[in-house]
Amino acid sequence: MCHAANKATVEGMENGLISSATIMTSCPWYNEIASYAAANPCKGFGVHLTLTSEWKNYRWGTVAPRNEVPGLYDEQGYMWKEVMEVYASSGPEEALIEGRAQLKKALDSGIPVTHIDSHMGTYQYSPDYMKVYIQLAKEFNLPLRMPSQTTLNNLGAPDYREICRREGILHPDYFIHEEFEGYSTENVAGFWTNYIKNLKPGVTEIYVHASAEGEEIRTITNSAAKRIKELEFFTSNELKELIEKEGIIVISYRPLLELQRKK
Repeated sequence: MCHAANKATVEGMENGLISSATIMTSCPWYNEIASYAAANPCKGFGVHLTLTSEWKNYRWGTVAPRNEVPGLYDEQGYMWKEVMEVYASSGPEEALIEGRAQLKKALDSGIPVTHIDSHMGTYQYSPDYMKVYIQLAKEFNLPLRMPSQTTLNNLGAPDYREICRREGILHPDYFIHEEFEGYSTENVAGFWTNYIKNLKPGVTEIYVHASAEGEEIRTITNSAAKRIKELEFFTSNELKELIEKEGIIVISYRPLLELQRKK
């Protein structure tokens, strides 16, 4: 998303336990992380499909030409801030055009894309947009991040895991992210330690917004302190020792990609 996020991603991959990341191809700092991803093809980099631009003073537009996706723009000339604004002003057809443009931009930059996921869940919180999400995964033959079955049921899309299975599209079995009740800057280590100690058998994706310290990230978001703590924990010896003790195997999305493309 920004320089601080790029810096944290590189630090976490080189010296910590961050094994995969997803890139926002529409953001101003894209070229910095794209260069690293292209130069390190063994790392797991996906595309964070983006249809929103939520921050007050740090914003972006689309990758596709504006005249092809006019509904994705707000009155200020950026993507909409909220998911529901996208749904009200645009449609799945424009989401498909923009998703393709973002994936092609990453591939044209030399990034060996391993998977896709969705910024703010825009491609996942509507059954019609979820269809586009799965279509893009199939079209580019990529694994994807998938909401839990409970979440899918609540969204009125209970069969999408089964659709992926039929289409040969792989995804982790479980998805854990930091946007849970009670998660705060003060308990980053305790929160993740508890979840890691109670992982179920299978493939689990842990999702955080790690960030390097600095004025930039503190200017962009009021969650900066929490993001900085996430980088500290996911590069800590404490976590490395816990992973070893629990017998957890850390992988990226690349094994899922390779398995999917063998089918």
